Amino acid sequence: MRKTSLQSVLIAATGLLVSAPVQASDVDHYEGKKAETLEEAVTHLHEYNGRLEALLDKEELSADDHARVHELSYTLENALQRIEKELPGIAEDLESVHLASERQEAGTVRSDGRKYLEKVDTLIE
Repeated sequence: MRKTSLQSVLIAATGLLVSAPVQASDVDHYEGKKAETLEEAVTHLHEYNGRLEALLDKEELSADDHARVHELSYTLENALQRIEKELPGIAEDLESVHLASERQEAGTVRSDGRKYLEKVDTLIE
C-alpha cells in the first residue's frame, strides 16, 4: 500500500481505529533513512526528533499525524540502533584512556583520548 493510500484509509477509518485495536499487519511498515555512521545517526535524531516534537505539540493528533509519527519512527529507530552499535567502541576508547592514564602511557592516553572525544563530541554537539 502506498503512503497516500494509507493516509486515506486512516482518515476514512478514524472511528474504527478508536474502537478497535490496530494489529501489526494493519499498518504499513517503512524502512526509514539508514544511519551508516554515527554522524548520520545524530543528524537524523536532530531532524526527526524535531518533526516528532512538532506533531506532539499539536492539540489533537489526526489520523494523518499518527501515520506521520509511525513513518518517522522508523528513521529514529535506525538512528538509535546505529548509536547503540557505536557506544561499545566509545566506551572501549574511554576505558583504554583510563587504564593508560593509570600506567602513565601518554601516547595511548592521547591517541585513544582523541578517538573518544571525536566520537563523543558527535553525540553531544
